[in-house]
Amino acid sequence: MVARFRNISVDREGPIAFVTMERPERRNALSLEHLQELLESLRAIGADRELRVAVVRASGPAFSAGHDLSEMIGRDDAFFQQLFSTCAEVMETIQSIPQPVIAEVQGIATAAGCQLVASCDLAVAAAEARFATPGVKIGLFCTTPMVALTRAVGPKKAMEMLLTGEPISAAEALAAGLVNRVVPAAELRAATRALADRIVASSPFVVGLGKKAFYRQLQMPRGEAYAYASGVMCANAAAEDAQEGMSAFLEKRAPAWRGR
Repeated sequence: MVARFRNISVDREGPIAFVTMERPERRNALSLEHLQELLESLRAIGADRELRVAVVRASGPAFSAGHDLSEMIGRDDAFFQQLFSTCAEVMETIQSIPQPVIAEVQGIATAAGCQLVASCDLAVAAAEARFATPGVKIGLFCTTPMVALTRAVGPKKAMEMLLTGEPISAAEALAAGLVNRVVPAAELRAATRALADRIVASSPFVVGLGKKAFYRQLQMPRGEAYAYASGVMCANAAAEDAQEGMSAFLEKRAPAWRGR
């Protein structure tokens, strides 16, 4: 898969898809067209069973400055409905496709850009990266970024970020659970690739099953979550890849995944 759009590009390296945002002159602001291209590319990745991991990254010094404010002046309700519903669809698609999606964050990630990081399954950040939901400062509370942010960092930290609009460092983001790794900028791509490669080593069937179960149980009361998870684990245990994996472990050999 190699695709070129106006705002993004999609490249493939073996089983890994790299979605690169390419509006550095606009700090990779998420215009409606940009979001539509992200949505199209993510759906295509989700439908490609040869792809095992997706990485969302950006060109230029910024990861994403959030929504493109220049296209939001003087617009009607229909435009805003389309913009924010498309944005929500992008975030939900990230979590609904079977492949884990990793955010590779090299600079600022603000407002909807921070939402994008929070929505990804995993995130690796350069030490210089910064994260913020600064909408309150310009009279536009980051309400939709709030949905992803509160699920990633918890209510107290999210509320502080939302009410003050002040950026947090990569180290703070790591401590809060917004990102998984913080590395020197020169090591960012290698660290992201190493994380992706570790995921690729596992059964794609099992990874996809686990990702779906993870997000589904999050919304359930504990008892219901255990009942659901037990059912998933029973089905998983009987699957060919689980049987192969357990046998390989006992026999001290590498598993040969069958994808089912």
